[in-house]
Amino acid sequence: MSHETSTLTRFGVVRQYPVDLAVVSVVAVLAYALATSLPEGSVLRLLAAFPLLLFLPGYALVSVLFPAASRNARETTGRSIEREVRGIDVVERLGLSGALSLAVVPLVGLALPFTSWGFGTLPTAAALAIITVVLAQVGVVRRLRLPAAKRFTVSPLAYISGAGRESGTVATASSLVLVLAVGLAASALLVGFLAPVSTGGFTELALYTENEDGDMVTDNIGGEIEAGDSVPVTVSIDNQEGEETEYTVVVQEQVIEDGEVVERNDLEQLETSLDDGTRGTGDLDVTPTADSGEEVRVSVLLYDGEAPEEPTNDNATEDTYFWVTVED
Repeated sequence: MSHETSTLTRFGVVRQYPVDLAVVSVVAVLAYALATSLPEGSVLRLLAAFPLLLFLPGYALVSVLFPAASRNARETTGRSIEREVRGIDVVERLGLSGALSLAVVPLVGLALPFTSWGFGTLPTAAALAIITVVLAQVGVVRRLRLPAAKRFTVSPLAYISGAGRESGTVATASSLVLVLAVGLAASALLVGFLAPVSTGGFTELALYTENEDGDMVTDNIGGEIEAGDSVPVTVSIDNQEGEETEYTVVVQEQVIEDGEVVERNDLEQLETSLDDGTRGTGDLDVTPTADSGEEVRVSVLLYDGEAPEEPTNDNATEDTYFWVTVED
């Protein structure tokens, strides 16, 4: 007999399991799976990350803090308010969910670098999903401990009918303002995730040389050389412009006096075309034409398309340089 009662009790708990918290838990796991499996830059990946970042953790935390439904002030007394668990309505719950999510996510981002997992897409999504699921289960326990009549339940029809019976216009207006504020904030953040095109693309220019160990490094380029010797350098161009781009590279020897370029001499010029998201490299042997004992600056100037008639560091799309001293 006791066995049958235990079984019925377990099924009763399952039937009473809050639907909203079950959905939150499942969506958090699905969002984690999509955010970590889809390719970077995918619209579906951004859509999956949106609720995990801006809603789900906060909703689960609100469920822990406020397991009860809101009560009509006319149906309670001062003594009952002190003894009963504080409840909030649907609009307040949604507003707090967004606000608390924006508070939880930065804390996760600050804590992860101090863990063995580090900060990245996978650990961040995993941490937010775990936090959401754990908080949701705590919210389930908190809600089921209340009498059934006082628990918060998701019932759109009941909420609409209850809103229609509200006598205070101030409460109605504040609820509408809160809904609009949450909607506008969420929309603005979603647009920021899905349409970051205002930042534009970029091109990265870098110079490398081989050290004594055979490794490619960015320092110790140039220095002191004998007259007629060349400086071996590797030019690297990374195209992140969002489209195929044609480039022109001008290697220019410059004589500097009092911080101003007083003489220019184009040593080499090359052209290349790179697809979006690709990196191209080229090996150059730069031979300065400066006289012995003279120090010159060798600038590598990068242009989108053709180079102007007078290439300078100011009109280049990207530029970098190194110094060379020619010895006897």
